[in-house]
Amino acid sequence: MSIAENIEKVRREIAAAAEKAGRDPAEIRLLAVSKTRSVEEMREAMAAGLCVFGENHVQEIREKYPLLPDASFHMIGHLQTNKVKYIVDKVELIHSVDSLHLAEEIQRQAEKAEREVKILLQVNAAGEASKFGLAAGETEDMLLRVLRDCPRIRVCGLMHIAPASEDMEAIRPYFRQVKELYQTLGRTEHPRCQFQWLSMGMSGDFPLAIEEGANIVRIGSAIFGPRQYAAQ
Repeated sequence: MSIAENIEKVRREIAAAAEKAGRDPAEIRLLAVSKTRSVEEMREAMAAGLCVFGENHVQEIREKYPLLPDASFHMIGHLQTNKVKYIVDKVELIHSVDSLHLAEEIQRQAEKAEREVKILLQVNAAGEASKFGLAAGETEDMLLRVLRDCPRIRVCGLMHIAPASEDMEAIRPYFRQVKELYQTLGRTEHPRCQFQWLSMGMSGDFPLAIEEGANIVRIGSAIFGPRQYAAQ
């Protein structure tokens, strides 16, 4: 199937999951994960109406950004503090803020660039050692400290990566926990706490994530096909 056909298939699956949960499919934002994908492939996706891309690596954003002026980029991978300066003016949203140290560097670079930066706090609900993210119990303190100490940052919600599993019911509780946390923290009264995005779900589990409240889903292989890695 072509990229355009894959996008249409994913959109149908998003609509079915939303309708199952009694939600409006228009609420769900489809983010195409373009890690390792060529600019040509991304242009195919744009021709099919999908112009928002999630990247895992700063270098790819830096390379693709000037070549795709009509695209919007989100940073979804682990972000090292020494690379924040390269993307603070290029991304619409940073999904993967997982430490105060990182938030403070985003604040410093945003101040230099004289701009506001929108972020999500990354939550590691399952406590997996292989994944980055805040423990659920740490997230409120992190939110309050960012709001207090980082005036150039607007906190727009949460991001979560569920454990890999073929058993969807085994991972449902993690999505549900993060949605409940999102609802609780979203009630924080502060002008820069503007929760609107709950980024959960990838190619293997996005229908479940939508059922549990996600409104951004991060889809790579279901759009572009299996990822091809260059030989090391």
